[in-house]
Amino acid sequence: MSTEEDALSALAPLLRVKPEIESICRFGGEWSSAHGTEPRSYAHFHIVMKGEIALERSGRPQLELKTGDVLLLPHGETHVVQSRGGGGRVNQKSVRTRRDGIRVQETSGVEPTVELICGRLHFTEAPQNLMIASLPDEIMLRPENAETAARFRSIIELIKAELAQPRLGALAIAEDIASALFVMMLRTHLESPEEPESAKVLRLLSDRVTVKAMLALIRAPSHPWSLDLLSRQVAVSRASLVRAFREVAGVGPMAFLSDFRLGLARRELRRGLRTLDDVAEEAGYQSQAAFSRAFLRRYGIRPGAFRSSR
Repeated sequence: MSTEEDALSALAPLLRVKPEIESICRFGGEWSSAHGTEPRSYAHFHIVMKGEIALERSGRPQLELKTGDVLLLPHGETHVVQSRGGGGRVNQKSVRTRRDGIRVQETSGVEPTVELICGRLHFTEAPQNLMIASLPDEIMLRPENAETAARFRSIIELIKAELAQPRLGALAIAEDIASALFVMMLRTHLESPEEPESAKVLRLLSDRVTVKAMLALIRAPSHPWSLDLLSRQVAVSRASLVRAFREVAGVGPMAFLSDFRLGLARRELRRGLRTLDDVAEEAGYQSQAAFSRAFLRRYGIRPGAFRSSR
């Protein structure tokens, strides 16, 4: 068993996710469905049960999904799901009904070629905020080998079967199955050959020394931390703390903190719900100018220009 798998099991209580299935969509012809920004700690997800779709987000390449694909947008950003090749044009009316708390959307007068399950994922534990911040803009589940594909396909079919019939407890069962699916999805992401940033965070949260420092940073990322203060918080020497961080993550604690803060700020700028001053303060910078310089060094663009480009 790998280090990442050990860590994932040990940290399972911190990785709890609660799927909320919001709608079943059966569309044909040219169609378009918009999804707004979600609150913090909520992510969008789409499960393609049938057909092919396109997904548009401001300032980023179009994503194309097909039958069996599962897409997670960890930061809950605004996007549009639409017919592939339709360019966002809509020439069919959709009919909305509700069944057992789920919205059912269907295009009228045309045979559906696409079936989707859409909803949001709630990261329910506070320490998970750090894992969310380290996740990429999207995680696509598209298994490459037949064995893994068959496993995920069977889970998706179970979800589909529960939602197909108005039986007692169907929604609760489907959401519990989806919860397992998304934890497996996070595991697949963490096992990527090109180690994601979130795998580094997972290792830091599983180490005896660094976990104490990580939890302190999670609870108060904007606090004016110094190496002395952090080492006292963890009750180890400065040298021991630096050595632990370098052995586990390949960077020192203050370098990690800087990257973490800027990552949080970048997510907030993309969401576009806070002023630059507020984002700078939440990221632990005493002035917008200092924040702007640090952001430019890290990402090669000023924060104001980055937000305008989204």
